[in-house]
Amino acid sequence: MVSDTSYVECLVASKASPVIKILSYLSLVLAVVFFLSSILMGLGIVGLVLCIAFGAVYYFLSMNASIEFEYQYCEKEITVDKILNKQNRKNVGKYDVERIEAMAPSRSYHLDEYKNKTLKTVDYSAREAGRQPDPTYTFIYDGRERIIFEPSAEFVTAVKNVAPRRVFTD
Repeated sequence: MVSDTSYVECLVASKASPVIKILSYLSLVLAVVFFLSSILMGLGIVGLVLCIAFGAVYYFLSMNASIEFEYQYCEKEITVDKILNKQNRKNVGKYDVERIEAMAPSRSYHLDEYKNKTLKTVDYSAREAGRQPDPTYTFIYDGRERIIFEPSAEFVTAVKNVAPRRVFTD
């Protein structure tokens, strides 16, 4: 008899886009430039407003530069949390294992029948292309969503214990 009340947790750090990093540094430099120009060159209130605007842009971009995803499996439910800047946690998805149609490594032949279907794709992985072997898994949820994530072997085993005919490890 297999117990389905296990609890497994997995944390994956996602790489920030190079564009976001460049834009955040650029906005920080522009904020400093406008602050100094408002003081030294007499731009006054216009320089301070631009300094505050670019400072706000830097703040929001830097929050999205460090993203981690935490996957939790408990009581036949997969929960995904997004952690911004190692501080702010936001629940971004809850998935009932009973509604998963198929779960397999992302390049598995078990997912071939879903390749040509128009599904909403959600990526909760580290977004590092070209890693060998590919650590990502994909699951098709309720015929509407394609979820990409990077679970640990223990996580996959826990889900497979509950849904052995829908979870493949190739």
